[in-house]
Amino acid sequence: MDIFLIIIGAILLLVGLVGCILPIIPGPPIAYLSIVALHFTDKVSFSAKQLLIWLMLVIIIQVADYFIPMLGVKKLGGTKWGNWGCLIGTLIGVIIFPPWGIVVGPFAGAFIGELLSGKKVDLAFKAGFGAFIGFLFSTILKIALCGWFVFCFIHALI
Repeated sequence: MDIFLIIIGAILLLVGLVGCILPIIPGPPIAYLSIVALHFTDKVSFSAKQLLIWLMLVIIIQVADYFIPMLGVKKLGGTKWGNWGCLIGTLIGVIIFPPWGIVVGPFAGAFIGELLSGKKVDLAFKAGFGAFIGFLFSTILKIALCGWFVFCFIHALI
């Protein structure tokens, strides 16, 4: 049974890493499941504290993944219109146009929101670019967390 759980855990890690790049797959939660699978083997035992902290990190990063692009909009001079546009664009992108809608939706939403507020095209584009930078930053956070899970998985088996 241990070998089966280790193989399943390794597969979940790979799928989790792919999910950091492909928006349709929730990378960190899947990678976390690999750690949980490894925990149930006789070879490795993580503490309850470790598992809870890692779970909290997964939840925080999953939620932040939707809001970090809004911070990018704000950082590059966007207004509330741009932030609302970014949020609405993200939701529409995720629901109607997966998987690429999660990339294009925040940018398009922030851009359109800023245009609706009366901003010039160049300033609206800057706010949309902020949403895209925020998306890239949240992707880096997801990759870092999944990379940590890969390290913990391999280190626990060695």
